Amino acid sequence: MKIVFLDRDTLSPQTRLRTPAFPHELVCHGRTAATEVATRITDADIVLVNKVRLDAAALAAAPRLKYIGVAATGTDNIDLAACRARGVVVSNIRHYAVHTVPEHTFSLIFALRRSLCAYRDAVRAGRWQASGQFCFFDFPIRDLAGSTLGVIGDGVLGQSVAAIGRALGMRVLMAAFKGRGDMGALYTPFDRVLAEADVITLHCPLLPQTRHMIGAAELAAMQRRPLLINTARGGLVDESAVGPALQAGHISGAGFDVTELEPPPADHPFMALQHRPDFILTPHVAWASDEAVQALADQLIDQVEAFERGAAVHVVSA
Repeated sequence: MKIVFLDRDTLSPQTRLRTPAFPHELVCHGRTAATEVATRITDADIVLVNKVRLDAAALAAAPRLKYIGVAATGTDNIDLAACRARGVVVSNIRHYAVHTVPEHTFSLIFALRRSLCAYRDAVRAGRWQASGQFCFFDFPIRDLAGSTLGVIGDGVLGQSVAAIGRALGMRVLMAAFKGRGDMGALYTPFDRVLAEADVITLHCPLLPQTRHMIGAAELAAMQRRPLLINTARGGLVDESAVGPALQAGHISGAGFDVTELEPPPADHPFMALQHRPDFILTPHVAWASDEAVQALADQLIDQVEAFERGAAVHVVSA
């Protein structure tokens, strides 16, 4: 059985990829360009992939393909309809990032809420010495205790972020789906979350109905000038609207770990915000603690072995 990993370099180099416990040939490519996909999977029985796109044309070039193991939770890079039509089983990784993503989310929240990057840069520039006293107050510092956290996305990551927020003394609002008002007392209508939250954090998948779920109109409706945090998926926010919202004061800060196109090109609107003390962009690493990436790799091979035994798990398309 031939196994082809198309983008092994998307897992950190210190991550150990265990050898599957059945006869096989494993071919690992560090990266795979779109023009190389069809050739590299043409004789594969199993394909492992993180972010490389597998569309209908590429799948048609792989007549032996039986299984795709996605080394991530999101599967928007896979043509699931084409997989179903061809009888290709697709599995994703689940629950491996239950600590790392919430921790990164709150790293961004703390850094912005207390202006950590701004103060660090000011100290580097000599501002402390110039102040002539033991401290200075150039940038805002706000507590999280007593503030309101709006969580958009009620899966395991959203729930974990909510639990941390409650532990910090925050009032937590779990947002209902946009446009829905019938989800019960455990959920707060989407528009009310925008109006009442001091911090809004996204933890939902990128789907047609969630693409650009927050744009200029939603940013303008954020009455308490909240922090906007996105450690979920690029495309959930209209990225061209974030800079104007910061400039207009609709939001007091933004922390993003994802962009719609990764890596972002030099003319991406976020690249023009790098000088701002109220904006932080990290390179899609919220998921990437050593512990989490190793757990992902172990689960990826566990799932390959389960498929080979005829007991596929975490199936998203079959």
